[in-house]
Amino acid sequence: MVTPLQYGDPPHVGPFALQARLQTAPAGLVYLGQAPDGRVVSVAVLSSGAALDAAARDRFVTAIREAQGRTGVRGWGASLVDRVRGRVPPDTPPVLAMQDGPAPWVAVPYMPNGPGAERFLDPVPVSGTLIGQRHGPDFAHYWLGDRTPALPAPPAPPPPPVATRRAVVLASTLLATLVLALLLVTWMMLFRGEDEPEPPRPLPNTQFVPTPPPEPASPEPQQPTPGPSGSGDGSQSPWPDDLFDGRGPI
Repeated sequence: MVTPLQYGDPPHVGPFALQARLQTAPAGLVYLGQAPDGRVVSVAVLSSGAALDAAARDRFVTAIREAQGRTGVRGWGASLVDRVRGRVPPDTPPVLAMQDGPAPWVAVPYMPNGPGAERFLDPVPVSGTLIGQRHGPDFAHYWLGDRTPALPAPPAPPPPPVATRRAVVLASTLLATLVLALLLVTWMMLFRGEDEPEPPRPLPNTQFVPTPPPEPASPEPQQPTPGPSGSGDGSQSPWPDDLFDGRGPI
């Protein structure tokens, strides 16, 4: 049954673009994808729990390698011998591409109502005691309830770019200039006011008190004193005797 992709499903697996879910198996998930040349494929991916189990991962990869066709007559002969001996089921589809490692996957041609990539997930879970007759309850894997696809680790980040010698010299010069400017500004802020004289304080504002204007006074007239020809207290007259013929002012 085809269902849309869900949260956590990868959009791509290798060169194949995934379009929908085809099946959810106990050991992994099967997707409907498209190859770069336009062919429709079926892609099987282990679950994250099964991928962490080394034995389950080895059974998945071994089933893929046993069914993988090889070029040449010897390869086709070996594949035919494996099918005759029962190592590979007769309805196993041909392998188009695969990837082993921590997150293995396999891609086969998609055939509606036909066998797909889920054939390689069938031998991954095992049951019983693996010694023929069963004794006791079936064996259950701890990862049977996991429905998260195993994805390859993201690629490592690229190494940091290596700077040239010229760039290093320019960066060092710029850093030294900035440090010198910072030290100069700090010195000016801390020691600027120690040697400089204090600015003079401003003089207080002048207060003008208005004074009354002076009052004019008329001078008193001076009384003349008689000379030797006149009467008086015998003081000298300010007028000479020869003036006005000794008669004084009129």
